[in-house]
Amino acid sequence: MYERMRRAVYIAVIASGAAFATPAAAEEQLNSTAWGWPQPYEQVSAKSVDWLKQKGWWPLAFAWQAPFSGQNTINVVLSKSDFLAKRGLETKFQAFASGPDVNEAIAAGRMQVGNGGNFPFTSLLDRGIPVKALAVVAPNLKHSAVAPKDSPLKSLADLKGSNPAATIGIVTGSSSEFYFTQAAEVLGIQIGKDVILKNMPPSEQITMARGIAAVIPWEPSVTIMTEERKNGKEIDAIFPYNFYEGRFYVRQELIDNVPDVVQAISDSFVEATLWIRLYPEKAADMLAAEPLLRNYGRDLLLQQTKLYNNLYKPTASFPFAAFWGEEDSRIAKWLKDRNRIVRPLDGNAYSQSFAPEFMTATYAKLGWAVPKRPPFIPANWGGKIGQLPYPAYPNASTLTAPQPWPEPGDLTRPWSFDGKVFRP
Repeated sequence: MYERMRRAVYIAVIASGAAFATPAAAEEQLNSTAWGWPQPYEQVSAKSVDWLKQKGWWPLAFAWQAPFSGQNTINVVLSKSDFLAKRGLETKFQAFASGPDVNEAIAAGRMQVGNGGNFPFTSLLDRGIPVKALAVVAPNLKHSAVAPKDSPLKSLADLKGSNPAATIGIVTGSSSEFYFTQAAEVLGIQIGKDVILKNMPPSEQITMARGIAAVIPWEPSVTIMTEERKNGKEIDAIFPYNFYEGRFYVRQELIDNVPDVVQAISDSFVEATLWIRLYPEKAADMLAAEPLLRNYGRDLLLQQTKLYNNLYKPTASFPFAAFWGEEDSRIAKWLKDRNRIVRPLDGNAYSQSFAPEFMTATYAKLGWAVPKRPPFIPANWGGKIGQLPYPAYPNASTLTAPQPWPEPGDLTRPWSFDGKVFRP
C-alpha cells in the first residue's frame, strides 16, 4: 500500500516539473547513500571529543519519550543506526515515559540532547535551563476530543449548555488542556459550568471510564481508542486551534564549546529522517523491539511513523523560529495567566530558543533550499497566528498521501534518493 503511495508521489513530482536525471547525471550522485546522504561522512574533531570526555559527557547522552509518535521513531533509528558513530560520536539513548522526566535529566546535565513537546520545553525555558532546539519533531501531532462510542455527542460544540456539567478527562498542564481551552473559548463552552476538567493520565483515558463525556488524548492514544479498541469516536481535533510541535534540542554548552558535535547531531537527525522515509517498515521493526513500546503493536507503530514522520516534506523539521516562536508565545501567555510559569516568555524568547544555523548548514550539504515557511502552510493560506479558528491546512486528518518531495524550488542542486536523481 505504502509503496504504491510512494510511486504515486514520484509521478506527481515528475508532473510538477522535476525530472529523473539521465544516466550521465546519475554519475554525479553515485557518492551518496540510497537515502540521499552525501559521502564521505564529516568527522567531529579530536579536540571536541576530548572536551566531551573532560566534561563527563562521553558517551553523549540522548533523552527521548517512548509514547510520543514521530519523535520516538527518529530517536530509535538514531539509537540503532550508526549515523552518529560514523561521524565520530559515541552515544547512548535513554527512553523516558514523560516530558517532565526528560526535563529533570536534562536540567541535571545527565543527558545532553533531549526531546520534548512544547509544554515541557516551555518549562525548561521558564527554569532558565540553557537549551536550544535544532529541529522540530512531530509537527501537528494530532490531539483529539474522543467521546464514548455510543455517546450522543457529535461535535465538541454539543457540550455547550450541558446540565449537569460534562466531565472531560484530560492531562492538566499539557498541550491537550491548551487545545481544549482554546476550542472551548471559540465555541462558547464554559469551563466550570458546561464542563468540568478531570486530571486523567493517558493510560486511564484509553479505558474510557463510565461517567466521562469525553477525553482529550494525543497520538497514539487517539488511534488506539478510535481504530484499535473502538471504544471511542473522534468529535474534534486540535488543528483549528493550535499548531503543535515537539523539540529536538541540545544543551547550550555544546553549541558554545563543540559546535562541530552539534552539526554532526543535526546532520544525523536529517539522515535518520531520510532513512525512515525509505525504510518505514524497518523503522517499525525497530520501534516494536523497544521495551516501552512492545504493547503498542507493530502495525500501529508503522501507521504512526507514516503519519508523523513521512507525511509532510522532510523540511517540516526545520526550526522556523519566527513561526513557532509566535505560536508558542500563546502557550506562555496561557500558562502565565494561570500562574503556572514564573517568567514572562514572548515570541522573541521562543524564537531565540532555536538554533537554525545548524539545520541550514545540513541543508547546504544536501543541496536543499531553506524554505520560507513550513510545508503545511499553503502559499495562499489566509490565517494569522493567534486568530482562531485557523483556516484549513494539510494535516494527518486531511492528507491521503505523503506530500510530493522534492518539488520545484526545493533543491539548489541535483540530489538522489532511492536510486533516482532529482534536479532543481
